Amino acid sequence: MVQTTDKIYQLSIPTPFAVGDVHTYLLKGEMLTLIDAGVKTEEAWNALESQLGSLGYSPKDIKQIVLTHHHPDHIGLVDRFDHLEGVYGHEDNRNWLERDEAFLSRFQTFFHTLYKQFGVDQSYEAFFKHLQDPLKYVAKGTLTQSLQEGDHIPGHSDWVCLGTPGHAESHLSFYRSADQSMMSGDHLLYHISSNPLLEPPRQPGGERPRPLVTYQKTLERCLHMDIGEVYPGHGPIFAHPKELIKERLNKQQYRSNKVYHMLEEGPLTPFQVCKQLFPKHIKKQFGLTMSETVGQLDILEEEGRVRVHLEGGIFYYEAK
Repeated sequence: MVQTTDKIYQLSIPTPFAVGDVHTYLLKGEMLTLIDAGVKTEEAWNALESQLGSLGYSPKDIKQIVLTHHHPDHIGLVDRFDHLEGVYGHEDNRNWLERDEAFLSRFQTFFHTLYKQFGVDQSYEAFFKHLQDPLKYVAKGTLTQSLQEGDHIPGHSDWVCLGTPGHAESHLSFYRSADQSMMSGDHLLYHISSNPLLEPPRQPGGERPRPLVTYQKTLERCLHMDIGEVYPGHGPIFAHPKELIKERLNKQQYRSNKVYHMLEEGPLTPFQVCKQLFPKHIKKQFGLTMSETVGQLDILEEEGRVRVHLEGGIFYYEAK
């Protein structure tokens, strides 16, 4: 039997989002650490406080918070903990926690410009008014220190940080080689496939990230790791994810082939592809469906299967 020094407790926190509950994890070792911090609602705070209480703790006992990534359902309650000695995570979390005005302005401009270039028509203008709505679910704070690939969680030397970008550029997972456990955030989920979301480049004027391309490479990396128990940000705890990863990669290949066959009929804008690919979901889940669509187009471009040209300020994709 492999001996490990830390104990893990899962806490399930309600969210106002379609994904449902988000999980945070209490890590008990040299430090009492919370992995992720739920969403900023009173319902979430009450649930977290209650579940900590059932384990014999209160929020003031938490000494540090470690973040898997910057999305609102994972960083929302950081500022509700009064006795923290540190908040740790990828450097990208800082822009959101500190509400950096230059970054948020650039974030807004990026999507206005990008979707215009992708051929999105004016009927979707309302989407842009709500781009910063998720900020109401995000804590105000900062990072004590950033973490990156190869770092250990402070106070938990068994756990090493893995850079697992894709779902978010900021995404970190945490791996314990002693028993091959992984706290995967939203990188590996059992019941649903993570959606790699569009983001602006880290630096103004930089190249747009291609999250699905990145996500596939990260999945390939995990495919060649020995992973036992997986503690995800949503859905059930599960184990030995290799077959699941293969299934996800196969489904993504199937979808990119489907997009390719659309393009064989003639050039299309990303928006036109999205309407064909997600006719029932595009209006209610515009951001998610466009991210997935652009991801498939990025894959086809990466594989050299499409040509892209700019016409009248709009990008068109066609099969080679």
